[in-house]
Amino acid sequence: MIDAIGSELVKERELSKFDPLTIESKKAATVVLMLHSTEEEILAKACEAIYKFALKGEENKATLLELGAVEPLTKLITHEDKIVRRNATMIFGILASNSDVRKLLRELEVMSSVVAQLAPKEEVIIHEFASLCLANMSVEYTGKVQIFEHGGLEPLVRLLSSPDPDVKKNSIECIYNLVQDFQCRITLQELNAMPVILELLKSEYPIIQLLALKTLGVITNDKEARVMLRDSQGLDHLLKILEAKELNDLHVEALSVIANCLEDMDTMMLIQQTGSLKKLLSFAENSAIPDVQKNAAKAITKAAYDAENRKLFHEQEVEKCLVTLLGSENDGTKIAASQAISAMSENSGSKDFFNNQGIPQLVQLLKSDNEEVSEAAALALANLTTCNSINAKAAAKADGIDALINVLSSKRDGAVANAATVLTNMAMQEPLRASIQSHDIMHAIIGPLHSANTVMQSKAALTVAATACDVEARTELRNAGGLEPLVDLLRSKNEEVRKHASWAVMVCASDELTATELCKLGALEILDEVNLSVSRKNKFSEAAYNKLLNNNLPLKYSQTGYLSSGNIISDGFYDYGRINPGTKLLPLKELCLQEPSDLRAVLLINTKPPDVSPPLSMEEKSSDIAYGRSMSSSSSLRRSSREKTSAGFGSPTEEKSESTSGRNTVLSKSAGKEKGSRKGRGKKEEEKVKEEEELSTAPKLVGEGSPDKEWYPPCDPNFCMYVYEVTKSILPITNIKEQIEVLAKYVAEKMGGKISKEKLPDFSWELHISELKFQLKSNVIPIGLIKKGIFYHRALLFKALADRIGLGCSLVRGEYGRAWNEVTLMHERKGLLGGLSPPDVYIVDLMFHPGGLMKLRSRDADLYRFL
Repeated sequence: MIDAIGSELVKERELSKFDPLTIESKKAATVVLMLHSTEEEILAKACEAIYKFALKGEENKATLLELGAVEPLTKLITHEDKIVRRNATMIFGILASNSDVRKLLRELEVMSSVVAQLAPKEEVIIHEFASLCLANMSVEYTGKVQIFEHGGLEPLVRLLSSPDPDVKKNSIECIYNLVQDFQCRITLQELNAMPVILELLKSEYPIIQLLALKTLGVITNDKEARVMLRDSQGLDHLLKILEAKELNDLHVEALSVIANCLEDMDTMMLIQQTGSLKKLLSFAENSAIPDVQKNAAKAITKAAYDAENRKLFHEQEVEKCLVTLLGSENDGTKIAASQAISAMSENSGSKDFFNNQGIPQLVQLLKSDNEEVSEAAALALANLTTCNSINAKAAAKADGIDALINVLSSKRDGAVANAATVLTNMAMQEPLRASIQSHDIMHAIIGPLHSANTVMQSKAALTVAATACDVEARTELRNAGGLEPLVDLLRSKNEEVRKHASWAVMVCASDELTATELCKLGALEILDEVNLSVSRKNKFSEAAYNKLLNNNLPLKYSQTGYLSSGNIISDGFYDYGRINPGTKLLPLKELCLQEPSDLRAVLLINTKPPDVSPPLSMEEKSSDIAYGRSMSSSSSLRRSSREKTSAGFGSPTEEKSESTSGRNTVLSKSAGKEKGSRKGRGKKEEEKVKEEEELSTAPKLVGEGSPDKEWYPPCDPNFCMYVYEVTKSILPITNIKEQIEVLAKYVAEKMGGKISKEKLPDFSWELHISELKFQLKSNVIPIGLIKKGIFYHRALLFKALADRIGLGCSLVRGEYGRAWNEVTLMHERKGLLGGLSPPDVYIVDLMFHPGGLMKLRSRDADLYRFL
C-alpha cells in the first residue's frame, strides 16, 4: 500500500516537471528580452544570437542600441558563467565600433569591467574581444582617459606577448591610440614596453608590424624613448626592414621612426659610424616609392636642425641626394627635399654646394602650379640667399627675379613671405636691386603690404626698405599707392611689423616729395605716438621720425626748436614758432591766406618768384652741398645770384646804385661815407621812405585772381639781394672764423644794428613787426622786410644766409623769444699727443657785439650769461 502510494506521488511529480524547450525567434527584440533571463543557457544562446546579428553591419548595431541591448549586456560581462561572460565580451568588442554605443558605454562606466577581462586567467577569446573593445574605445579622447585611469595600459602591454595574433593586433592598436597622450607615453616607458614592441617587428603579420612602427613613430618623439630604442638595438630592426624589398609597404613608417632617432646626436653618430647613414641616403635616392623618398627627406630635415648633425650630413654629401630628390615627379617629395635644403642651408659648406646645383632647380620649382611646392622652394631660396651674395647672384642668374615677383601674387601667405625675403636678400646688391626694380617690384609689393598676415606685412615692408633706395623707385611706389598701406603698418601691434615699416618709411623719406606725402598720410603723427611709448618704439621708428622731420624743416624747428648744420634751410621754409607735441602745423598756404592777428608773426624764407619752377628736392640740394663748401658757393650760389639778377633784383654791374637803393653791404667802401653824410632826422625819414618803397614793391601774400590758379609762396627780393651780397663778399674770405664774424655783422646791420643790453627794452621791434603785418594783411612776413629784429629774427637770417654759402651752423630756439646760432671750429694748435685739438662749439653774437664768439663750456650757465 505504501509502495503504491509512493509510486503515484513520483508519477505526479514527473507530470508537473517542464521539459526543455528550444526557442527560435526571428525578431531581435525578442532576443534582447531574453538577456534579462536568469538561466545561463538562455543567456548564452541570446548573446550568441546577438553577436551574429551585430556582425552583419552598422545598421544592426544601431538597432541593438535602440532596443536597449547595451544595458543588460554590461551586467553579463562580469557574469559567473564563463560562456555567458565570453559571449557578452564578444558582443562588446563588435558593438564598440559604433560611436553611439561608445558614448553610452562611457556613461555606464563599464571600463573597469572590460579591463578586468584582460586578466591572465581569462581565456584567449575573451582577451581578443576585450582588447578589441578597448581598441575601439580608445579612438576618442574621453575613452583614452577612462582606459588609462582604470589601469588598462599595463595589461595591454602584457598581452603584446600573447600567442594569439589577434590579441597582439588589438593590444598594439589600442596602445598606439593611447600614446598620442604624453602621460601615457611616460607610463609606457616606465613599463619598459620598448623590447616587446620591437619584437612585434618580427611578426609574420604586416598589420602588426605596421602598428608597431606607428607606435614607435609616436613614442620616439621623446628623447628617453629614443635612448631606450637605441639601447634595445632597435635601429638594427629598422634598418633590416629598409633592406628587405619585400617589406616595402613598411618602409615609409620605418623611415618615420629613423627620422626621430636621427634627432638624437648619439644615435646619429652610431648610424654614421656603422656606415648605415650612407646606406640610408643611397636608399632614399634610389627608391622608386615616392612616399619613401618623401619621408627620407623629412628625416634629413628633422635631423638637420642640429648643427652637429648638419656637419655629419655634409660629410656624407647629403646635398647630392637632396638635389636628386628635387627632380622627383612627386610634389610631396619636392616639398620635403626643399624643406631639407632649407634646414641644411644653415651649414656654410652646404650653402656653397647649392650655389651651382640646387638653386637653378629651386627657381624652376617656383613656377610650379602647386603653390605648396613654390612655397617650399621659396623658403629654401630665402635661407640660401641670406647673408650670401653669391647665392643671391646665382638665383638671379637662374631667372629667379621674375619667378619670385610672380610668387608675390600667390594665395599662400608663406610663399609670398618667402619670396619677399629672397628679393630683399638680392636687393642688398646694387646691380640686382636695379634688376628687381625693372621688374615692377613696387606694384607687385602693394598686395602683400595690404595683407592681414603679420609675417607677410613684415617681409613686404622689409622688401620696400631694401628696394626703395633711389628717387625713381620711391616715385613708382608713391604713384602705385604703396605709401598708404606702409603708413598703416606703423600702427601695427606686432613689433617686427612696426620695426620694418618704420625702416621702410625712413628709406622712403629720403626725398622731399615722398616725405611730404608720408606726412600728409599721418606718418609723423603715428611715429610720434609710437615713440612716446616705451614698449612700442624702436630704433627705426625714431630714425624714421627724424628723417621725416629733416624733410619738413618748418615742422622740425617748431617741434624740436633745433636745426643742425646738416638741415639746410631752403626756399619755402617758415618759422611758425614753438608748437606743443601732437599739435598740427598748418601749411604755409593756409597761413598766408589768413587775416593778420595778434599771433606771433610767421617768418618766411623764399627767393623763388612765382613764375619759376618749384624748388629742388632735398636730395638735389644736399648733393650740391656734399661737393664741398667751395663748390656749393662757386656754382649753385653764384648761379642763383645770376637768376635773381635776371629777375630784376639787382646785378653785379649795379654796384653804384646800391647806395641809393638802400641795399648796400657793410663791407662796401662807400657805405661808411654815405653813413657819415646822413645825419639826424634826414636819415630817419630816408629810411622810412625806403621801407615804404620796399613794402609797396613786395608781392601781396593773399592770392589774387582765379582761385584755380596755382599758388606760390611770396618772393622776398630783399633776401635775394642779401644772398647775392653775401655770396659775393664773404665767399672769397678763406678763414672760416672771419667768415662767421663778417656774416654776423652783416645780419646785425640788416636787422637794426648793434644793441646794448640796457637799450634792448627800448628797441621797438614789436611795433615794427605789427606794422608789417598790417601792411601785408597777413601774419606771414618775408625775412627780408624785417629791419628791426631781435634774437630769433637774426638767428634765422644768419642760418638761412650761412646755408646759402655753405657755412655750417645750427639754429637753436630758446625761451622768451631767444634764439641763437652755434658753430663748430677746429683749432690749428696741436694737442699734447699730436694732431689737432678737439673742436669747440661757439655761440655767435648777433645783438650786443655782432661777430663775437663765445665758447660753450657749461651750456646753461653760458647761455644765461650770453643772452
